[in-house]
This record gives sequence, structure tokens and C-alpha cells, in this order.
Amino acid sequence: MDHTLETFIPVLRKKIRDSYQSIGDTMMAGGVKDINQYKYLLGQAQALQLIDQEIGALLNPKEDTKNDQTETNNVIKFDGSPKD
Repeated sequence: MDHTLETFIPVLRKKIRDSYQSIGDTMMAGGVKDINQYKYLLGQAQALQLIDQEIGALLNPKEDTKNDQTETNNVIKFDGSPKD
């Protein structure tokens, strides 16, 4: 199967989400035998969710550019020149 980046990423995200859903289904159906397995599945679910969120953030960067710029409107200049 030939994948380009445009087709690979959606396929990967679907697999991640399917795995996440499968873990949730197992936990909801009472398929957890002990606390250790519960903790393991919870960790897996958290890792999958984090990976999916990071992929989404990389594909759709929504950084607030105002926070990246240095704001100078509340800076006092001591050299006597007016603010920019």
C-alpha cells in the first residue's frame, strides 16, 4: 500500500483513536482483571490521547502570536524618549 504524508497521517490517527476506543470499551465492559491491568490500560489510553493531540497540534498550529511578541506598551523608558 502506497502512502503519502497526506494519507498516512489520517490512517495513523484513525488507528490511534481505534486503539483508544478499544481500551475504553474494555474498561467499561469490566474486562480489567486487576488494578495493575487497570493502571496499564489507563496509561496506554493517556499516551494514545497525548499522541493524537500532539499530531493534531502539529497539523493545525493555533499558537497565539500575541504571546510570542514582546509587549512594550507597559514598559517605562528612562532615556526620555517617548514610547514607540
